[in-house]
Amino acid sequence: MSLDSRIQELQRKHDELDKEIEEAVTHPSIDDLEIAEMKRRKLSMKDQIAQLRTAS
Repeated sequence: MSLDSRIQELQRKHDELDKEIEEAVTHPSIDDLEIAEMKRRKLSMKDQIAQLRTAS
């Protein structure tokens, strides 16, 4: 997998997770800890994307 395609894949997953978080926030049945974990994963992906972009 090329660097550009890896960045695109991470960006796609980041965007999907952002949508999931938005939906989860509107549902009272979703646990706050679960939302916090989703936000941590999203931040981790954002950091990975930034690292890959600086490496290219």
